[in-house]
This record gives sequence, C-alpha cells and structure tokens, in this order.
Amino acid sequence: MSLNDREKTLIKDFLAHTSGLHNEMGSEALARLMVVFPQTKSYFAHWKDLSKDSVNVRKHGIVIMNGVYDALEKIDDMNAGLLTLSELHAFMLRIDPINFKLFIHCILVTMAMMFPDDFTPQVHVAIDKFLALVALALQQKYR
Repeated sequence: MSLNDREKTLIKDFLAHTSGLHNEMGSEALARLMVVFPQTKSYFAHWKDLSKDSVNVRKHGIVIMNGVYDALEKIDDMNAGLLTLSELHAFMLRIDPINFKLFIHCILVTMAMMFPDDFTPQVHVAIDKFLALVALALQQKYR
C-alpha cells in the first residue's frame, strides 16, 4: 500500500488546515480511545483522570498528534522515519500493535466530528491510508 500524489496533497492540505486544533484532536481521540476500547486503559492505569480535559490526556494527546504531524514530514519513507518510535513502542512501552488500529479509528472519528465540512470522503480515504501506513511503520519492530 502506498499513497499517490493526489492523496499526499489531500493529507497535507487537510492536516495543515487542522493543525491549529491538533492539541484538541489528540486529547479528544485519546479520551475516546479509552472509552470506546476500555482495554486500552491498562496503559494509563497510573493516571487518575482519563477525561479529555485532564492534564495527562491532554499532554499525551499532544505527543501523539505531534507524532502524526512528524510522520507527515516523513511521508515518503515512514519506515525509516519512524524507526525510533517503532522501537520505543515495541521494546520499551510494549504496546499491543492492535491498539494502533484502534487509535486510528478514534483519530478518524475525531477529525470527522471536529471538521465535518472539510473531512470529505476523499480526505477520509487518504487520511485513513496515511494513518494505516503510520501504524505499519510503528509495527515494523514487532515483526
């Protein structure tokens, strides 16, 4: 699976347009992940408040969305560009790789909810492919 030039343009344009709210996207998507997929709470058991407005959820949501925007800069070679993150998630954090797919779903829902007029079907497909490629790059050290 790869992205064509049209998809890359759609992704870059959409993420540039939404970048001012990426902090809110991150906290909303992360809080949504823990509600919709409660098994993911185990990674955050040390946090007392798991609401989207909690300090920890907001901080980690920012980290995650910064990672998404960083992946955009590495769109032409995400495996090499995200190798360090893959190692971190596989060896240090020991995140179950299924959680990447679950989180992608929550990011997509959040984007659609926050930007309903801009999140066209074409943007949806392109962003979904992009995030799937990010997840694959993050999973490379699991193989």
